[in-house]
Amino acid sequence: MAHNVTLIRGDGTGPELVAAAKKVLDATGVAFNWDVVEAGVDIMETAGTPLPPNVVESIRKNKVALKGPITTPIGTGFRSVNVALRKELDLYACIRPCKYYPGIRSKYTDVDLVIVRENTEDLYAGVEYDVHTPEAKQIIDMAGGKIREDAAISIKPISITGSRRIIKKAFEYARQYGRKKISAVAKANIMKFTDGLFFRVGQEVAKEYPDIEYQEVLVDNMCMQLVQKPELYDILVMENLYGDILSDLCAGLVGGLGVAPGANIGDDCALFEPTHGSAPKYKGMNKVNPCALLLSGMLMLRYLKETDAADRLENAIAAVIAEGKDVTYDMKADRNDPTAVGTSEMADAIIAKL
Repeated sequence: MAHNVTLIRGDGTGPELVAAAKKVLDATGVAFNWDVVEAGVDIMETAGTPLPPNVVESIRKNKVALKGPITTPIGTGFRSVNVALRKELDLYACIRPCKYYPGIRSKYTDVDLVIVRENTEDLYAGVEYDVHTPEAKQIIDMAGGKIREDAAISIKPISITGSRRIIKKAFEYARQYGRKKISAVAKANIMKFTDGLFFRVGQEVAKEYPDIEYQEVLVDNMCMQLVQKPELYDILVMENLYGDILSDLCAGLVGGLGVAPGANIGDDCALFEPTHGSAPKYKGMNKVNPCALLLSGMLMLRYLKETDAADRLENAIAAVIAEGKDVTYDMKADRNDPTAVGTSEMADAIIAKL
């Protein structure tokens, strides 16, 4: 039976990465009915929005989506399409494995971490007020002198419901994949109500999983620990902002965002995407590393219970990386190495290994 999957091409280098991922996933032997849709800056001119309604409708119908990277303007312009999709579809769990594959240039060779990040709350909820708004003034007045009068305000909502379901997702993931340790990460010594709530819920949920070790680590200490001894950690579960930051840190331990996949999972739908951005300066150059999107496709295969195909795909990607011949410029010891191949050619090499 073929799987119905929404395929979002994205913008910048997204379309060429998605084309490479599509041919590799088709080569696994798993049958797909691809519903190709457009989102991002490239569609804004004709659609009037970076996220046309048909994109969300397609994901709701198919329940599974694979997405290329989409540009998010910094400081101005539309809010992130990625955040909008997660909120609209309640994709509350962001799963980001950070695993070292032999052949990647890194100081760390014993890293196999999984970031489980809450996706819908925290400062990313977008409850913000400009310095000149009545809402900001009201909050400043309520704070009784603790906030300067010329401050913009951002609200950090952390709920029992949101915390419980993301922490349970981390424990369920641990059971499903034979993981043995959960580390909850927050800053509860300073933010005693919000981050304190997150830790308190973690302690309650941990009692339901006596077979899995549970600990709590302050986020600043965790940053130091990850740089010094990442091999001591297994699954890290955390709120939205910390998860965004630490997932990039952990990706850096294993070679960078070019090999960092991601999954956004809710109760009804799942969306798989690379962690990296759209790299518009490389658009159309057939240059960027396809591994992050291909590994996201591997996570999608696992979600679809196509375990054998997922294993074969991961092994094929690992084999090409280890061989070091048919890889993109960023995976060469010398980034100007003339033997580096393009996005499409690396995909072809992975298909040959399959």
